[in-house]
Amino acid sequence: MPTGPTAPAPDPASLPAARSVLPPDGAPWDAVCLGETMVVLRPEGPERLADAAVFTRGVGGAESNVACLLAGAGHRVRWIGRVGADGFGDHVLAEIAARGVDVSAVRRDPHRPTGVYFRTGGERCATSERPTDPGLAEVLYHRAGSAASAMSPATVDRSDAHSGRVLHLSGITAALSDGCRALLYELTAPRPGRPLLSFDVNHRVGLWRGRDPAVLLDLARRCDIVFVGADEARAAWGIDGVDALRSALPEPSVLVVKDGGRGATAHTVDGTVHVPAPSVEVIGPTGAGDAFAAGFLSATLRGLPLRARLRHGHLTAAAALTVPGDVAEPPDRALADHLAALDDAAWGRLRLGPDRTAGAGPHGRREP
Repeated sequence: MPTGPTAPAPDPASLPAARSVLPPDGAPWDAVCLGETMVVLRPEGPERLADAAVFTRGVGGAESNVACLLAGAGHRVRWIGRVGADGFGDHVLAEIAARGVDVSAVRRDPHRPTGVYFRTGGERCATSERPTDPGLAEVLYHRAGSAASAMSPATVDRSDAHSGRVLHLSGITAALSDGCRALLYELTAPRPGRPLLSFDVNHRVGLWRGRDPAVLLDLARRCDIVFVGADEARAAWGIDGVDALRSALPEPSVLVVKDGGRGATAHTVDGTVHVPAPSVEVIGPTGAGDAFAAGFLSATLRGLPLRARLRHGHLTAAAALTVPGDVAEPPDRALADHLAALDDAAWGRLRLGPDRTAGAGPHGRREP
């Protein structure tokens, strides 16, 4: 895959000014999510990939995960991507459309295949120092030369991508090819009528080997809402700590720094809000970051206060953590609103897990 040059430091005058975190009304879609979705094959049991004989098929993609969760929460959502003119492409489109997401802007590539990856259970490695940790997932990609890697400004209609109140992107797309990276720069360029831009850094160690992930920092500076994990910021940019991250990313209207089970902090022009993560009985660690972004964006689209947005992010992440697979059903809105409105003491006592219905619905329970 071409590496391309290291991204130069952006000229502050070329970056958009911080904008309101409330997206404008009137767009055809509440949210548009753009990126690659692949077929996912998982061993049916806890085996290593080397030992597995039977695999379960699903679909997975950071941006389409967000799209499916937003649609499940009642929003009008479009996913834009590129898949092969093959059976796996048929499966991807059918699965995402079945969740209520519009796929009419997805393009089929007759010459390149739909990407596929294999993975076991466990947590994804966020740093280069822990690739052989036995508690981490095995992840094996077959995506080089995929249909999605052919996305570029010439193959994606900007009017489609900008047809929502929010456009959600991730750093994964920037790593797929030079054309994909150019597409993200095109879509994040400051121009009149641009939607609110949401960007999840989503640093993937394997995708950036031998290349400079400073590109991700550059792209994040061009967006309005940015999600980044504290661990991936250290791995990608050598930046440690919430305040240091805000100093490196002063432009976004909202910078959300996720710190695993310790919680999440949102920096805005009006100040900083931290919300601790509730206790969660983890069944499958995949998709929690995408779910957090979806919960936060759903609450943003609804105009909820910043603290409630962070809490909705945590609650949607918990829904993903308490089921196997990449995409969960979002928590019931009435239940999530109730839990997000708890006082700090009650929020701190919250325990979330699968099939715990006592007083809190299918994704959680409250201790006395």
